[in-house]
Formats: sequence, structure tokens, C-alpha cells
Amino acid sequence: MRAFVKTDFDAGPALADLAVPEPSEGEVRVRIHAASVNGFDLAVAAGYTKDYMEHRFPLVLGKDFAGEVDAVGTGVTEYAVGDRVFGTVTKAYLGDGSFAEYVTVPTTVGIAKLPEQVSFTYGAALGLAGAAAHAIIDGAALQPGQTLLVAGATGGVGTQVVQLAAAAGARVIATAHTDAERELVSRLGADVVVDHQADLASQVRAAAPDGVDAVAHLAGDASVVDLVREGGRFTSTLVQSPEQVPTQTATVVPVFANPTTEVLGRCAASQASGETTIVIQEVFSLEQVQAAFDTFSRGTLGKVVITTD
Repeated sequence: MRAFVKTDFDAGPALADLAVPEPSEGEVRVRIHAASVNGFDLAVAAGYTKDYMEHRFPLVLGKDFAGEVDAVGTGVTEYAVGDRVFGTVTKAYLGDGSFAEYVTVPTTVGIAKLPEQVSFTYGAALGLAGAAAHAIIDGAALQPGQTLLVAGATGGVGTQVVQLAAAAGARVIATAHTDAERELVSRLGADVVVDHQADLASQVRAAAPDGVDAVAHLAGDASVVDLVREGGRFTSTLVQSPEQVPTQTATVVPVFANPTTEVLGRCAASQASGETTIVIQEVFSLEQVQAAFDTFSRGTLGKVVITTD
């Protein structure tokens, strides 16, 4: 099979031919139709994860996937050959990735069935970003009418957060800079758009004089915690512990994407019902993964997708 791999820590990733993997007990093999790029993928490619996770070479890059089950390991009863599925490769080591024609994944976490209403291209963009967005919304504990500031609103997670918050009845203040970014977040449900390259604090204070009820911190400096009202919540995908964000008034909630089958099912249901939609900036082929990385690193409006067909 074709796959985008690293052969050792010092080698740059490249397309290679590998043997098709066989599913172990409790796993399924997925014939991948699409995958999507996340910041984690670029970190692995650059070697930043070398000291934190086990690496098994040749290491196939990629986490998010969508495709069809084409082989089932022993002990698997909840999936069958032909099932449409999506999710995130979640293993204790790095090596089996989604930038390939096939991947094996355990059925206990990181996989769920993909509704017919959601294409493989859109399903591939949903795993990590969708799981993180739902975790942000859960952590913010928003009530209808409350105000949420989304810092980093134009990325894969941010576009989902804006939509989920709006659907929950919150008033959304979203960061954007270019006309295209401002149009996007407004279309997705933002009530107020603020320019993160200008005086962000004064713009937010003008829209919420008493402070916002919660912040979704997905990009930029954590000092936006100062914009949270007393008793409000600061949810962040960029901090690992509350001690990293000094504050006397807000509750700091570090958020980690946990793509359980239940969470992925919520993500898929939101897409299938039309409550949310995936924003895809550009689609690349498996032969163009490096170009997709370059596009991602320059900043995106939504998600960057890789197709294998």
C-alpha cells in the first residue's frame, strides 16, 4: 500500500510502499478514503514527539481517517466488513497512521460509524477537531444567553466550537482578521467578530463590558483569561494544567481531545443533523501530503484533507 512515512527520527517523511497491515484481536482494518491534517502530524514529522512517545518505524503519519471496514480481527462483533467508519488512530505508540491506503485500529476507542449523510471527506476532518470542540463546549458549561469568546475561531476546532456554541444558545465573540475569516465565522454563527491582530481586549470589552462568561482558548496568548468575568471559565487546548494560567477569578479547564466512540458519535450526529458543518479549505492527494503540510503551517480556514482514492 502507499503510505506517507518516516523511516527514522532524522529522515524527512516521504511516500513509500508498505505491506498491507493485518488487524490484531479487537481491531478492524479500514480502507481509508480520506484523512485530515492536524498540528500533531507536523510535530511528529518534525521530530518533536521523539522523547514523549514510542516510535515504530517505518512510521506512517496521520491521525484522523474515514473509510470502510475491509477486515475484522478476532473478537470484534460491533463492526463488519463494509461498515462506513471514521475516527482517530489512538494507539500507545506512533507507527500506524492514516496517511495511507489502509490502517488498523482498535474498536474500543477512536472509531465510530459514519452516517450516510456525511461524506468520507467530511468525516475525515471530524475526529480530533470534533472531539476537542465538544470537550471545549462541555468544559465551558455554557447556558443559553451567556457569552463565549473563541480565540482561534477559524481553525478546525474553532469553526466547530463557534457552531456548537451558537446552537447551544450562546452569544459568540469570534476572532478573525482577514475579510474571508470574518465572513466565515459570521456565517457559522458568530454574533461579534474581533480582530486578534488589533487591540483584542478593548474590542471584547466593548462587546462584553462585564467580561465574557467563558473563553475557548485555541490560539494566541493565554492572557485573554483576563477577559473572563469573575466566576467564569477559561477552557484551553493549549495548556496542560490550571497552574499555567494565573488567575484569581476564572476557573481554568485544560481540554484534551478524547475521541471515544461516544464522543465521535456526538460529532457525527451534529454533522448528520445539520447542527454543524465541516469547513474544508483544501483537499490534496496522498502524493501531495507535504504540500498539505505546507498549507496547514501557513494557517487555515477550517481543515486540510488528504484523499487516497
